[in-house]
Amino acid sequence: MSTKSSHPRAWAGERAGRRHLARGVGKLLLASTESNTRREQAPRKQRNSRTHRYTDPVHFDYARFLLGHARSEQADRQLGTALAFVAGAINAGGFLAVGQYTSHVTGMVSALGDNLALAQLSLVVDGLVAVLAFLLGATCCSLMVNYGRRRNWSSAYALPLMLEAVLILCFGLLGPQLSSYQGLLLPFTVVLLCFIMGLQNAVVTKLSHGVVRTTHMTGVTTDLGIELGRLLYWNRSHNTAPNTLGQPTQPPLHPPVRADRQRMAALAALLGAFVLGGVVGAFGFKFIGYLFTLPLAFSIAALAIVPGLDDLRRARGHARSRRP
Repeated sequence: MSTKSSHPRAWAGERAGRRHLARGVGKLLLASTESNTRREQAPRKQRNSRTHRYTDPVHFDYARFLLGHARSEQADRQLGTALAFVAGAINAGGFLAVGQYTSHVTGMVSALGDNLALAQLSLVVDGLVAVLAFLLGATCCSLMVNYGRRRNWSSAYALPLMLEAVLILCFGLLGPQLSSYQGLLLPFTVVLLCFIMGLQNAVVTKLSHGVVRTTHMTGVTTDLGIELGRLLYWNRSHNTAPNTLGQPTQPPLHPPVRADRQRMAALAALLGAFVLGGVVGAFGFKFIGYLFTLPLAFSIAALAIVPGLDDLRRARGHARSRRP
């Protein structure tokens, strides 16, 4: 008789032992594979988290929100309010520096006509140069924005603001040296500040499609007055068409007058920011001189540099992908 038939219980125990041994070996192999996978994935997650932590500070996302290609009313209003503060400060402080407001072309053109009638030809030339400088700033902004758009740059709107920050920085640093040359100071600083104001007004106008203006408050005050008139208007309840007997009530002849409260808030914020900037700029120039412009320049540069860094990273990525 064979071994299987002579010892059936021993054979059954041996087979069960082999099954348990195979299961144990399988569990050990599975656990070893999972541990190796975790070891490989852990450094990647840690590396990615470190990269994200150190390359993306908190204000980067906000700068992309303000200056990105995807525009929104909220981004336009917040950026416009911030730049209205800058324009108010530069306009008021610049008046104390050069004796002339540099953001309103309307006053410049009116003064040009007056000086021409009074035969003040030197002042007429100064007025023409100031207006041309404002025009040149707006033209330069349009060229830079269109150039960046054609190349799909994230910094299309940031380039003019970066140039503005550099020019404001130059005004703050070079103003004390130029103050001793009275004959050179007035024309040069007027031209520089007019160019800056034209540059800034054009970039906000382009990114908001002409809705937001930051360097002059005439249109803002007019629009705010229109909305206040709508808010105060009394809509009469009997503003309906005449009704004859047996006919249903006719709809109103005119829709009710309603004010756009969100637009009112945005316009009031622009006006308030410009006024506040004027106060800060005037007191800043009074107490610390030309250096009051340095915080303005650094603030604008901190926002404008973020899209530029994004473009540099994208260009490096394309260059690396093209390498063999």
